[in-house]
Order: sequence, then structure tokens, then C-alpha cells
Amino acid sequence: MTDSWDMMDSRPILVIKTIDGNKIGVRARIEEDFIEHEIVLNSVLAYYWTNKLPVVEKFIELFESVIKRTINELMPHKNLFLKYQLKANDELDKASSIKIKLIEVNADGIEFRLDGKEIVLKGIDGNEVDSENSKTIFDKVFEKNIETPDIVLNKYKDFNKK
Repeated sequence: MTDSWDMMDSRPILVIKTIDGNKIGVRARIEEDFIEHEIVLNSVLAYYWTNKLPVVEKFIELFESVIKRTINELMPHKNLFLKYQLKANDELDKASSIKIKLIEVNADGIEFRLDGKEIVLKGIDGNEVDSENSKTIFDKVFEKNIETPDIVLNKYKDFNKK
């Protein structure tokens, strides 16, 4: 018996892309069904700056949670595994430019094919970035297991049945 997830056509897809330089789009798709969400950068960054929050750290938390929510709305799951590389032109609390490259995403052991898996954000600290002189100071691969609480998972399952 062949599992339907093993067939190339049925493998879920996760697409991450920058839209109009001001939005990050996150789309999860299985065959014809899809869910998508956007992160509006200028609003989010302005909130972080105004409240003197650690911009890169908070953005990464938001990015991970949007991926988790998007996939959960399409395919409710208990555990999400994310593996990504984060590069920055300085230590994270001082970085003005970051690059996030997704390496692996799977939900309850079901691996997603990754399309448009890299985003670059410049001027994330509110200042212009000199791209020519910008070096990579921070370069680390993160592996995260993000668990969906049972009460939330049940709500996603109920929503998905409708």
C-alpha cells in the first residue's frame, strides 16, 4: 500500500516570498487546497521600533508562528519541525539586514516541498543598508520543534472539517 504523501503530486508545498518589498507571503498548499497569510513589514517593524523591542528576534518569532498557523489551517498537526539558516550583517540585536533560508519543514513527519524558500530583509533596524560593504557577521542554522497545544489543535481540526 502506498501512502498518498509519498506521491510527488500530493506532497504539500510551502512557499515563502517577498511581495512588493513590504510584505512576506506564506502559502501552504496541498493539491488544489491552499492557505496563505501575509506579514506587513512596515506595520510590524514600526511596532517593534516604537516599543523598543528586539527587532530580529521578534520578527523571527512572528515568522515561525505565521508558518505554523498557515500549515495548521491547511493540515492540522501536533508537531512542526522547522530548520532554517539565519544570516545577518551584525549580531542580531544590531543587525540591519537579515537573510532567512528555509532548509526543512515538516508537520507530524510529513515533509513540505519548499518553493521561494529564502527572504532577505534590508533596513530592518530602520536605517539604510550599504549592500556593497555588508558582510555576514551572524550565520547560524536553527532547528525548532513547535508543538500545537491540544486545545488549539482540536479547534484547527474542527475548523478543517467545515
